[in-house]
Amino acid sequence: MKYALVTGGSRGIGRAVCIKLAAAGMPVVINYVSNDEAARQTKEEVERLGVKAELLKFDASKPEDIERALNDWETTHPDDYVDVLVNNAGIRKDNLMIFMQNEEWSDVLQTTLNGFFYVTRRLLKNMMTRRHGRIVNMASLSGLNGMPGQTNYSAAKAALIGATKALAQEVAPRKITVNAVAPGFIESDMTKDLNEAELKKLVPVGRFGKCEEVAALVAFLASDEAAYITGEVIKISGGMG
Repeated sequence: MKYALVTGGSRGIGRAVCIKLAAAGMPVVINYVSNDEAARQTKEEVERLGVKAELLKFDASKPEDIERALNDWETTHPDDYVDVLVNNAGIRKDNLMIFMQNEEWSDVLQTTLNGFFYVTRRLLKNMMTRRHGRIVNMASLSGLNGMPGQTNYSAAKAALIGATKALAQEVAPRKITVNAVAPGFIESDMTKDLNEAELKKLVPVGRFGKCEEVAALVAFLASDEAAYITGEVIKISGGMG
């Protein structure tokens, strides 16, 4: 059986992606790090759609954690495999560079960029053997345009965009597509500390986006209909940038 694995899948955009993929009939593996209750709620929402959902707890920034979790999953699922990977795990630790601490820089890159590398590398061999796969990376408008106070986050997302374009070319002959989605301001846990009333004035459509709107784009890129789209970075930003 084919599964979709969504890293950072318990809340916000990740949760919306899990639900949207499930609505399309795709069984989902929901990755999370610590919030057991949020993960359980996401699992229940997926199952209400009549689709199989499983929780897989690991820290995307720790390769040994990833290896252990995926080895365990594959051992208990000898006839199943991950056909769709959504690299959504990411964190923000905003600060002006002059005040930024070493760990604020390294933690953001470790989860957002290195996490993509660790998880994707681990699952890529099986996709290449089966000659099929969909990889969707959650980038950001910050990675395209830069954002003051987010040098670390902008750098991580910009690097993720470059990796998306390079990997797409490497695996295209094996019928694996690799694309990135670059959201602008989206209503989620990651943006709840932002001044929405002021920032939405910068958005031509006049509002923040919804997690479900991002999820709809991800689900399309994960579908068979998107087989001829690869190496692309698609903005979903209400006209910003």
